[in-house]
Amino acid sequence: MEANWTIDGVKGALAAKKISARELADEYYRRIEARNPELNAYLTLSNKRAYAQAQRVDEMVASGKALPPLAGVPMAIKDVISTRGVKTTCGSKILENYVPPYDATAVERLEKAGAVILGKTNCDEFAMGSSNENSAYGPVRNPEATDRVPGGSSGGSAAAVAAGLAVAALGTDTGGSIRQPGALCGVPAMMGSYGRVSRYGLIAFASSLDRIGPFAKNVKDIATVMQIISGRDPNDSTSATAAVPDYWAEIEKPVKGLRIGIPKEYFGAGMDAEVRKKIEAGIELFKRLGCELREIRMPHTDYAIATYYIIATAEASSNLARYDGVRYGLRVEGDTLLSMYRKTRGRGFGAEVKRRIVLGTYVLSAGYYDAYYLKGQKVRTLIAQDFRDAFAKVDAIVTPTSPVSAFRLGERTEDPLQMYLADIYTVTGSLAGIPGISVPCGKICGKLPVGLQVFGPAFGESRVLQLARAFEEAGGTDL
Repeated sequence: MEANWTIDGVKGALAAKKISARELADEYYRRIEARNPELNAYLTLSNKRAYAQAQRVDEMVASGKALPPLAGVPMAIKDVISTRGVKTTCGSKILENYVPPYDATAVERLEKAGAVILGKTNCDEFAMGSSNENSAYGPVRNPEATDRVPGGSSGGSAAAVAAGLAVAALGTDTGGSIRQPGALCGVPAMMGSYGRVSRYGLIAFASSLDRIGPFAKNVKDIATVMQIISGRDPNDSTSATAAVPDYWAEIEKPVKGLRIGIPKEYFGAGMDAEVRKKIEAGIELFKRLGCELREIRMPHTDYAIATYYIIATAEASSNLARYDGVRYGLRVEGDTLLSMYRKTRGRGFGAEVKRRIVLGTYVLSAGYYDAYYLKGQKVRTLIAQDFRDAFAKVDAIVTPTSPVSAFRLGERTEDPLQMYLADIYTVTGSLAGIPGISVPCGKICGKLPVGLQVFGPAFGESRVLQLARAFEEAGGTDL
């Protein structure tokens, strides 16, 4: 049976009756059984739900009905995205037995399009991390080098796709948590504009930053999933009313003549020399494709990490206040109400979540709100303005996704600042609300993937996908 199924491949094989959706689900569950004990990519499998959906798809094939775009496609869902009747833990002990009563809009749209949901993937607790070592259920291992991290926080989804344990997967991106693991695991991974994909059913970390997006084997599959999950949702007041273009039609357009901005600030100290060589080779490939390269300046980039960790932790402090042992999730009894709160949160939350709650509470506290949180929001506006100014001169911006390749498990866990700096090239786009994609750009040391990042203007997903597709088709993934 084919090892590297794509969405087109699955649909073609089903239509030709070379395989059934049930057989394909069986095959993927066998792969998961064989490889997941080593990788720890999946936390929960939803066999009953998957086989029920596979049966519906097989009945459609048997009756000769037109197949929907994701018919029979085995997919995985990050464990911070709600799934009706399927345990959703957020990688945390505080929600270890939580079963949502409803589906996230993105999940609902995937199943309506025929996708077969295999299960829920491991992640940093409440999506807080850059290495997937913060999960209460153990770290995920990188399929390309199992002594190394897959990136975080959507490491389980990235590893599942990279290892062939799902054809595509959903992750979430707050400051780089789709693009960075995509880069470190060597698969395309996309974050749409803020508001492009509904957040309904996404368990919140930082509400003004969180976004749902796909991992897949190729850029065309990314476009397919984005087409399905994008668009206005009345359940989410922050979802945009902007029309969703036909991404498939857009990505095939030629890229010759497009102006690509190369920001000097993204190639400074701290970037691995071998990673730099690969990214420079990728930029040269765009030049060979007929793109016009322009050096641009993004003067507020140096403030991005500090700004992100002020805003994100403040919002986390507010969002995670609901986990108090009263309504749902873990409850540890105490002699008083305050004691119950303290014991529940003390035992239920891991060290990184506690750190971010404390930081967020501090920057929101009386006497510090103006000095930190308000100032952070002002700098966020300046960072967004940098991008608006750049997109007045160029059609897209190309940068590294991560300054380094996958680092070893445990290498940065004792130094939170070093861990936070892994997001240095991704948090800017998150703060600005624009779309970005990471595409594979070769490997270093023979096995460690490198990711190249393409940013586009707000709701410019078509341009981002167009350039990523051209890069992939021209051999950029094998540089």
